[in-house]
Amino acid sequence: MMIDGLIGEFDRSLRAITGVVRAARPIPQALDEGMAAELLEPEKKQAGALMRVNHTGEICAQALYQAQKLATQSSRLKASFEHAAREEEDHLSWLAERLNTLDARPSLLNPLWYAGAFAIGFIAGKMGDRISLGFMAETERQVEQHLDTHLEKLPVNDHASRAIIEQMRTDEIAHGRAASDAGGIELPLPVRDLMRMSSRVMTYTAYYI
Repeated sequence: MMIDGLIGEFDRSLRAITGVVRAARPIPQALDEGMAAELLEPEKKQAGALMRVNHTGEICAQALYQAQKLATQSSRLKASFEHAAREEEDHLSWLAERLNTLDARPSLLNPLWYAGAFAIGFIAGKMGDRISLGFMAETERQVEQHLDTHLEKLPVNDHASRAIIEQMRTDEIAHGRAASDAGGIELPLPVRDLMRMSSRVMTYTAYYI
């Protein structure tokens, strides 16, 4: 049974990294999307780079939740991490579709980011459920701030990308709140700062590579 579970998680890893994922929910649509003017080439390039960063973030989210699910012994937390991972898989699928529309590619370093995020998530999970949940809550808070920044940076008339990010933001807030309500502790400031610094490195690198 354990081997079957590991095989399933390995399959999910490969699908996340290679982009072979399917969304359970339809891609969000903006009400005024049909009225939007076509993006100019510099706008498409900017939007593509920002959505590539978000796509890499969702690759990392898949790795984090998969690792935390494997690390905990609590069936309740396993279900919680699985629920969040499935919604993040929707995000991954939406972003992949949007990248294709923008003629942009995913980050070439996604396998590296996945491996790093998996290791961090597993370590957090093995430090105890309350710390693992605190890590989840803090991650989602930082992702929310990151998405707010991207909403400011996206071309004003890129309604399609905005609709995706706004739904992602709603989901991330819910994930973070659920983790806090489930008993997640507030992480020490140095840990939160280190997480923020790591996120900046990933964001800057994925924007270009």
